[in-house]
Amino acid sequence: MIISTDVLLYALIGLTVLLGALVVHLEIKVTRLLKGKDAKSLEDLIHAIKAELKTEQKFKKEMEEYLVEVEKRLQKSLRGVETVRFNPFKGTGSGGNQSFATAFVDERGDGVVISSLYARDRMSVFSKPIKKYSSEFDLTEEEQKAVEGAKKATESY
Repeated sequence: MIISTDVLLYALIGLTVLLGALVVHLEIKVTRLLKGKDAKSLEDLIHAIKAELKTEQKFKKEMEEYLVEVEKRLQKSLRGVETVRFNPFKGTGSGGNQSFATAFVDERGDGVVISSLYARDRMSVFSKPIKKYSSEFDLTEEEQKAVEGAKKATESY
């Protein structure tokens, strides 16, 4: 198959016109891109985005530092509280279930257990420090139940 030079010439002229139209179209798009809104240049936009990115990075760093401090404070805050009510004088009927033991602990198990013994003629209040869910002082059965309940409450977080 032989292609005549006239056909080849017309094909090249058509291709040249098509490529010229594409170049003009691209030139218009590039001009619009570089023109921007209100005659701002693309470079100004890039500088504005860069400045905003620096601001965002600074904010992120500050938030990370703040969250670390909040986490430290939360570790020391009360996370588990449990109260056990009981009657220390079961046989005599005095006091009823007015006595209690309440444990207050943080997530490490440090805190205090406060207990009271109520009788008709007096009321006594006791406080024992708690370290890692135990105390250097002997804990009553009710106090131990309160500490165990507070421990379960801290584990649920």
